[in-house]
Amino acid sequence: MTDDDLAERVESALSVDREAFQARVDDDVDVLKEELAAGTFDNPQAILGLEYEFYAVSEPDAERQGTAGEYPLRRVPRRLLEFIGFEKELGLHNAEMTTSPQPFNGHGLLAQEHEVLARLETALDCTSSEGMRLVSDGMWTIPPEGESARQYLTDSVEDRGVRIATNMSDSARYHAMANTDRATSAGMRLDAPNVDLQADTVLPESLITSIQPHYQVSHAADLPTFFRYALRVAGPLLALGVNSPFFPPELYDDAADAETILDDAWMEHRISVFETVLNAAADTAGKVRFPRDFETVEEAVDRIAEDDTFVPLEVEQTNRFDDRFAHFRTKHGTYWRWVRPVFGGPTRSAANARIEFRPIPAQPTVRDSLAFQAAFAGLMEALPKLEHPVADLDWELAHDNFYRAMRDGLDADFTWITNDGKQVTDTVSIYEDILDHAEQGLKNRGLSDDDTATFLYPLRVRVRQQTTPAGWKHDRVRELVDGGDPLDEAVYTAQREYIEAQRGTLLSGSFADWLREGRN
Repeated sequence: MTDDDLAERVESALSVDREAFQARVDDDVDVLKEELAAGTFDNPQAILGLEYEFYAVSEPDAERQGTAGEYPLRRVPRRLLEFIGFEKELGLHNAEMTTSPQPFNGHGLLAQEHEVLARLETALDCTSSEGMRLVSDGMWTIPPEGESARQYLTDSVEDRGVRIATNMSDSARYHAMANTDRATSAGMRLDAPNVDLQADTVLPESLITSIQPHYQVSHAADLPTFFRYALRVAGPLLALGVNSPFFPPELYDDAADAETILDDAWMEHRISVFETVLNAAADTAGKVRFPRDFETVEEAVDRIAEDDTFVPLEVEQTNRFDDRFAHFRTKHGTYWRWVRPVFGGPTRSAANARIEFRPIPAQPTVRDSLAFQAAFAGLMEALPKLEHPVADLDWELAHDNFYRAMRDGLDADFTWITNDGKQVTDTVSIYEDILDHAEQGLKNRGLSDDDTATFLYPLRVRVRQQTTPAGWKHDRVRELVDGGDPLDEAVYTAQREYIEAQRGTLLSGSFADWLREGRN
């Protein structure tokens, strides 16, 4: 997408002096640390929030009448996006919902669920009249009608010497990444088993969609403790949520046959997409990575401030409280860690320190997505309060758990420390400990037994049946390939069946319903 002024805005962004920008960030650090020391970021209770990403597919009239559809990827008109109250994301096919922060209690969690349902139901009604549907999923695999996935992801034009991605939202920051003299800081490529794609922009990242629960701590000084626990639960929760085992089929190497692709598939390719598109190919730790523990909240601030800067944008300041450290906040926007600390707040009374939990892909239904928000929040409530010994799990083991989950989902070999201090690798024992503590944390915040059971039920079913959405897709594609279908048709068929199953369960069911009806 190119506006008459987009190239000009990109050039303006690129003209910002890097050293001057960093000097302003350093000044903001002093302000932020003063406010942290003064207790400004302390709050009497935990607060929850959620970012929820979708992509759009075409839904012709015949599909709305109940016949099977093709569901090619679809660009969302900007006017429609604004009308339904969603935000633009990287790709023109993306749409993002951000919920209002709510106190962490029974009413707050239910309010999160009801807000998502109310806004999504309205959005689905509006998009349906436009011949499209929003899909909750980890990665799209069917390209737009009449286009190839490779073409869609790599198309770009040059406008007055500025490289513009054709299918990217008109954010100067996104486009500037491909035009800075430090453009090699972003890999702008896909590098995964049997997939190797090079692009001129970061648009290949728009393959993926996710949910991002936020958990606000009561006392900012305790953030390192909560963060340590969040890193330990990241791998096991990711393994429960994996949902992207396949790329658009045409992106696979010509030399790779179907059996090789099936055998080599990772259950959560979304992780590798984000890392290889935005990380340099060599000689860097990578901006997208599993982060290390930090010992103090001030250390967390320093890490963000010292992170490599892709594009030092001009910063517009308003009367918000957190505009007192606006350059720091701007830099935080490209501090891409799978778990990251956040400091913000529109007013002094609303100032907060929180954890943004980024590993989980978008799920088959709203109930599944909210199950992860509830589980993460429950664990953040219970584990620190109980001083659960998993905090002593070596960081290297937590790191390995995360990337094993990416590759193998629930079949991964994990290491965990249970509440009795025993180091275990048995999957049943690990998830029994994790989900029982999530349940305890929810009850501690006042949720009833019934509400707690309802929120966590979708995750307990996955453990019992040892089946994730990625496993569901992978099993279905293998079944079709074994039956004689070519890989590309098998992937497309499984994707269409996923969308059809979601049609009847997105708002009122869960992935557990799919399993109960024998679709696994």
